[in-house]
Amino acid sequence: MSLPTGGSGDGPKKARIEIIPLIDVIFFLLATFVLFTLSLNKIRSVPVDLPQASAAKPDRTDDPPVILQISDTGSAYWNREPIDVAGIAPRLADYKATAGDPRILVTGDDRADFGAVVRALDEVRKAGIAKVSLETAYRASGR
Repeated sequence: MSLPTGGSGDGPKKARIEIIPLIDVIFFLLATFVLFTLSLNKIRSVPVDLPQASAAKPDRTDDPPVILQISDTGSAYWNREPIDVAGIAPRLADYKATAGDPRILVTGDDRADFGAVVRALDEVRKAGIAKVSLETAYRASGR
């Protein structure tokens, strides 16, 4: 009489090492090691007292800002009045001397050269006017 051999006629079954559960165990150990090492680091920080926000009222004056527009042809507009680009600096100096709180809005039309707009901003800086805005919305020339 013969002993049963496990279904096929090749003899007894050989033992196999399954690697998928071994990979799961290794990942578990790796995650545990990472979490453990992170908990060993003491986080040192500096306490910072941040200011609280308040409902500030906007800085409003009765005078609207001067609109300085640069066009694609190289001409400039001072509140919709065409002026020469060389006349920007004297106008800015006069405006700063006469206005109590000078404010400038620098803009360019849709085809204006970026360099010309930067030169206009530089003239505003040279004039010493601190309140300057740069408009990024579309505006047709002279408007």
